[in-house]
Amino acid sequence: MVKVIVGLKGSGKTKQLVELVRKAVDEEQGDVICIEKDRALTYDIPYQARLIYASDYQIGTFEFMKGFISGLRAGNYDISHIFIDNFHKLFNQSTEGETVAFLDWLASFAETEGIRFTITMTADPDTLGEDIKKYMA
Repeated sequence: MVKVIVGLKGSGKTKQLVELVRKAVDEEQGDVICIEKDRALTYDIPYQARLIYASDYQIGTFEFMKGFISGLRAGNYDISHIFIDNFHKLFNQSTEGETVAFLDWLASFAETEGIRFTITMTADPDTLGEDIKKYMA
């Protein structure tokens, strides 16, 4: 399952993500991972969740992120949920088509591997295409 939280800057997406991470840590049986661009959430994410700073790994493309997520799974079959904050800030540039292709891949990966994904994305929900809206909560 892939769930995308979309809103304009300052709309509370990250705060909502932090609450969802806390809930996942309390309720889910598997390991919880949170990927963020920099160290902004260091003191907000519970220590039971694995917090990964994407800037340490220079994630810049969707192909890199696919490999990164696949590597996380290959190294830990106990992962139940991966959260990704500020999705578009992790990539150098992206088109809506590339974003949709990645989300479709992620949905397929999630189903095959039994992992849930929650992503925050800064955008105007009214201007997004239907291919992205289908992932919105």
